[in-house]
Amino acid sequence: MSDTRSGDVHGETTDTTPDGDLGAAGSQLSTAPVEVAMPGSFGGSRTPGALGWITWAAREVIGWVRWFWRQLTSMRVALILLFLLSLGAIPGSLIPQSGTDALKVRDFMDAHKTLGPVYEKLGLFHVYSSVWFSAIYILLFVSLIGCIVPRTWQFVGQLRGRPPAAPKRLTRLPAYATWRTDTGPEQVREAALKVLGQRRFRAHVAGDAVAAEKGYLRELGNLAFHIALVVMLIAFAWGQLYKSEGNKLIIEGDGFANTLTQYDDFKSGNLFTDDDLVPFSFDLKKFTGTYERTGPNKGTPRTYQADISYSAGAYGKEKKTTIKVNEPLEIGDAKVYLVSHGYAPVVTVRDGRGGVVFRGPVPLLPIDSNVTSQGAVKVYDGYRDAQGRTDQLGFAAFFVPTFAGAGKGTMFSQFPALDYPVLAVSAYHGDLGVNAGIPQNVYQLNTKNLKPFKDSKGDLVKARLLPGETMRLPGGNGSITFDKQVKEWAGFQIVQQPGTGWALGGAVVAIFGLAGSLFIQRRRVWVRATTGADGVTVVEMAGLGRSESAKLPEELGDLAALVHEQAPTKTDEQDADPDREPGAATPVPAAEGAQKK
Repeated sequence: MSDTRSGDVHGETTDTTPDGDLGAAGSQLSTAPVEVAMPGSFGGSRTPGALGWITWAAREVIGWVRWFWRQLTSMRVALILLFLLSLGAIPGSLIPQSGTDALKVRDFMDAHKTLGPVYEKLGLFHVYSSVWFSAIYILLFVSLIGCIVPRTWQFVGQLRGRPPAAPKRLTRLPAYATWRTDTGPEQVREAALKVLGQRRFRAHVAGDAVAAEKGYLRELGNLAFHIALVVMLIAFAWGQLYKSEGNKLIIEGDGFANTLTQYDDFKSGNLFTDDDLVPFSFDLKKFTGTYERTGPNKGTPRTYQADISYSAGAYGKEKKTTIKVNEPLEIGDAKVYLVSHGYAPVVTVRDGRGGVVFRGPVPLLPIDSNVTSQGAVKVYDGYRDAQGRTDQLGFAAFFVPTFAGAGKGTMFSQFPALDYPVLAVSAYHGDLGVNAGIPQNVYQLNTKNLKPFKDSKGDLVKARLLPGETMRLPGGNGSITFDKQVKEWAGFQIVQQPGTGWALGGAVVAIFGLAGSLFIQRRRVWVRATTGADGVTVVEMAGLGRSESAKLPEELGDLAALVHEQAPTKTDEQDADPDREPGAATPVPAAEGAQKK
């Protein structure tokens, strides 16, 4: 015969019935800290006198500290802090950051006279180094540590201990099965130990029953998830403090050495030093860019790659490689990414006497997907006008790789490849501002202190040049020639950010740990075998899980079937069953939710 019962089990499983006879069997199936209510105002009222006041004050302070610590290390507060950390990172993605692009921050301040100062006071231009973001970060870190340490020791204690003995009334548990057998109690318990061991339960004999437990990986996954979060926080902090990031534009034929003076722009973490730069150098041999010629994707890049030769260390052997988009060059802790591309027309500038004062490629910056580019040609030294006076020259340059005509006075390109290159220049002379000591953009021409060259009509001297053509300055003041060569340049980003491997490992462990804590059920099973009043062995099996699950009765039914094979139902009772046919199979006792065999 068999019997089944059901009940509700939630969270930390305890006996909520009046009898309360589950005892240790219903103790915590997790290592979640138990909230302890503190009576009154942390210990009672204050007694008269100075000593009473000091005792009362100390008791209150300690009580509030303990209360704050319990709140901080609770899962609820940890989730709130994690949510606030995610929420606080949003401004860092939407608002320009001074550590990433100081020029955009300045432009934002100029464009928003009222909102800009408010953002500045709130630290929204440097979110990740602001006081409030650091406070959330540190509190979350402390909360996780304070949660992990006691739960780890408690979990170790559970692993070293044994499953608790069976409660007095197994019938009260949510999954239950029973039958009577001629097999002796000792043989039943031995069979149960063997079956539970084969199912990877930790089992032992406690009194007249076998106590077993399984599902420790649930709490291990929970702890792994929390530890992984701590690892990720440490890796993030380490990466922010010791990171470096710089950009360099290199024209074909030029090179780069990893020193601060070689970068076009550079930013780093607070603890980063020059000695942390990985020693290496490389030369850009050739840049190759190909594009779709036809179809709806016309002009879309098909190939973007930079062929380089590099050497690691001061005396490293030269090697050749190719850097592609999303395929960086890795040298030690540094990664070299290919991030941009453009053209550098080769120009020659002569002074009033015909002498060459500048010759070389001039990198221009793209302004659209067809690589329409603009920039400046600046001649600081060596130029003399027609009268022999020293002066400085500046040319505003506009370049299109495939000339498509002019619209409203401005050229534009219809394809990013060099099919029909045209260079437009306009000429100025005067003070380029290089002696003022104020940093300036080498790709922009500030005409504030410059005078335009004018033609006979009083208009600005400008021209559109094909390769090999020359624009002469009025009054015999020189010329500029667009040579029959256009070089290509590539923009590289050199990044050093330690801790990325640890952060990735922490993220993977956190995912698996969270999956384990969600899908693995912690459960206990008891098998009691006692001799009844008539001398027949009564077998009882029951299961208890941390949370209500339909799989627990099904699992108990499978276990009961295996134990029943070793201790079948008493044959006399089978023969006494009037509905049972002779020679029919022995019925297997089933737990609720389990199918009978």
